[in-house]
Amino acid sequence: MPLRALLILTTILTTCLIATSQSKDAPAAKPAATTNSTEKAPAKTARESEAERLLKERRANAQSLLINLAADARSFNDMVTRARTLARIASVLWSADRERGRTMFRLAWDAAEIADRESLERSKSESRQERSGPGLAYFTYPDVSAEVIRLAARLDAELAEEFIAKQKEQRRRENNGLLISTATALGIFDPFINQRLEVARELLGADEIERALQFADPVLRVVGQRTVDFLSSVRERNPAAADQRYEAMLTNAAVNPLSDANTASVMSSYLFTPHFYVGFDSDGTHTNSYPGNRTPPDVNPQLRLAFFRAAAAILLRPLAPPGEEKTTAGHNGHYLVIKRLMPLFEQSAPTELTAALRAQLESLSPLVSKSTRDRDDDDWVKTGIRPDNMIENWEKSLLDRLDHAKTSDERDKIYLQLASLYAGKGELRARDFIDEVADPETRKDARIYVDIRLARSAVAKKDADRMIELTRNGELDHIYKSWLYSQAAKVLSKSDNDKAAGLQDSAVAEARRISPSDADAPRAFLAAANAVFLINRSAVWETMNEAVKNANSAAEFTGEDGELAFHLVTKGGPSYASSEDVADFDLEGIFRNLADYDYNKAVQLAGGLNRDAPRSVATLAIARTVLENKKK
Repeated sequence: MPLRALLILTTILTTCLIATSQSKDAPAAKPAATTNSTEKAPAKTARESEAERLLKERRANAQSLLINLAADARSFNDMVTRARTLARIASVLWSADRERGRTMFRLAWDAAEIADRESLERSKSESRQERSGPGLAYFTYPDVSAEVIRLAARLDAELAEEFIAKQKEQRRRENNGLLISTATALGIFDPFINQRLEVARELLGADEIERALQFADPVLRVVGQRTVDFLSSVRERNPAAADQRYEAMLTNAAVNPLSDANTASVMSSYLFTPHFYVGFDSDGTHTNSYPGNRTPPDVNPQLRLAFFRAAAAILLRPLAPPGEEKTTAGHNGHYLVIKRLMPLFEQSAPTELTAALRAQLESLSPLVSKSTRDRDDDDWVKTGIRPDNMIENWEKSLLDRLDHAKTSDERDKIYLQLASLYAGKGELRARDFIDEVADPETRKDARIYVDIRLARSAVAKKDADRMIELTRNGELDHIYKSWLYSQAAKVLSKSDNDKAAGLQDSAVAEARRISPSDADAPRAFLAAANAVFLINRSAVWETMNEAVKNANSAAEFTGEDGELAFHLVTKGGPSYASSEDVADFDLEGIFRNLADYDYNKAVQLAGGLNRDAPRSVATLAIARTVLENKKK
C-alpha cells in the first residue's frame, strides 16, 4: 500500500476511535448533570409559578376594584369627586384598555364642566363685590378641570387638546365671546397658558421632554414668568431646545407693541437670574421665585447679544407724556428696570446700546418721583444682579427703625417683622421680639404664628429635639403637636426606636384630643400611622382603624390636599399668612404602604371608609401599588 494511502487510513481510524471514546465517556458525565438540574428546577419553578399566579390574581383583583369604583363614581353626587375619580381610574387602566380609558376621561370631563359651573355660581352668590369685567370667570373654575387635562395629556395629547378647546369655548360663552389675558408686572397672566404649562411641567418631570415641549410650544412666545421659567427648567435638561425657543421669544417681544419694561425684566431672568423674577408697577415691587438651579447658564454669546438687542428695542421706545403711559411699569417702573439691568449692559452689551440706555435713564429722571430716584441701592433693584445681602440689610434697617419708633403701635409692627424674619431662619430669638409686643391680643396670636414657623423649620431640618421642645413649650394646638410628635418619631426611628415609640404614642394621644367631626382628627391619625408603620409595623392597623373611624365622622375630610395653614392679621399693621402641604395627612401614601405590606387587609380597611372621596383615594392608591409595581 502506498505511504500516502496508509497515512490517510491511519488518520480515519484514529478519528473514529477518538469519537467512539468520547461517545462512551459522555453518558457517564451526563446523568450527574441531569440529576443536579432535576433536583433544583422543580423547587425554583414552583416558587416562580406561585409568585406569578399570585401577582396575576392580585392584578386582576386590583383592576376589578377600579372598574367597580368607576361604576360607583358615575353616581357620585359631588361632581369634583366624580371627575377626579373617573380621570384617575382612566389613567391607571389606560395601558390595559385605552378605549375604556378614553370613555372614562370623557365622563370625567363632563363632570368637571358641571363642577366648573357650580363653582362659578357659588362664587357669584358668595361674593358681595361688583363684577369688575368679563374676565372674572377665569379665576373661578376649580382645579379639577386642570387635573383631568393633565392626566389626559400624559397619555393622549389629542384628547387633552380636545378638552382645552371645549374649555375655551365655554369661557367665550361666559365672557361674551372674549378670551382675556392680563398684563402684569411679571408678564402676561392667562389661566389657559398656566394650565398648559402645568401639564408640560408634569411631562418634563417624568423626563418626557419632547412631549412636554410639544404641549407647551403653542404658548412659549408669550412673555410671562411661567413661560420663561418653563424654558429655564427645560434648559437644565436640553439646553439647545430651550435656547432655540428663548431666542424666538426675544424676537417676538422686540416687535410686539405691547412689550414694556417689565417684559425685558422678566426675559432677563432666563440668562442672569434663573427662576427668580422682579417687576415694578405703581403698587411697588413684585417678585417671585420657583424651584430650580439658580446658577446663570453658560450660553452662546450670540444669545446674550440677542437679549441685549431685544431689551434695548423695548426700553428705548419713545416715552409717553406723564400720566398717559399705558404700560404695566409706568415711568417709575421703566426707570427701575433700566436701573436694574444697567450693570448687565455695562458688563456685556455693545457700547452703543449701553450709551443709549443711559440717555433714556436721564430722560426718565425728571418724570419719576424722588423716592424712585432714591432707590439706587434698593435691594430689590439689585437682587441677583449685584452682591445680595438683602436679609442682613433688612434686619439692620428694622433695628434702626426700632430705635426711632415713637409709638407702641409702630414698635409692635417692627417687632412682628423682626420676629417673622428670625422665625423664617428657625431661630428661637423670634420669640424674644414677640414678648416685646405691647398689644396683648396681637402678642397672643403672634406667639402662635412664630411657633408654627419654628415648628416647620424644625421639621425641614429634621431637628427632633427642637420638635419635641416645641410640643412642650410652644403655643400650638393639637394637630400641630400630633404632627410634630409623629415627625420626630420618624426621625428617631432608626437611631432610638424606644424613644420613637414613645413619641408615636404621644402623636396618637394628641390626635384623640381633636374632635372626631374635625377634619384635622383623621389627618392627625394618618400622620401618626405613617410613624407607626416605620416603628412597629404590625401595630399600624389599630392606628388606621382610628383614622378610618374619624374620617367617617369628619364631613370635610376628603383624604387628600392635607395642609397646615395659619393667618395672622394685625391691627392696622402687616398681615402674615402661612400654609404648607403635608403628605402624611393624606390617604394615598399610607395606603400604598399598607397595600404593599398586606394587600387584603388594606382592601378591607379602604372598604370601611363611608364617604365617596376618601374611599376613592384609598382604593386608587391600593390599585396603583399593585398595577404599577409589576416586578414585585
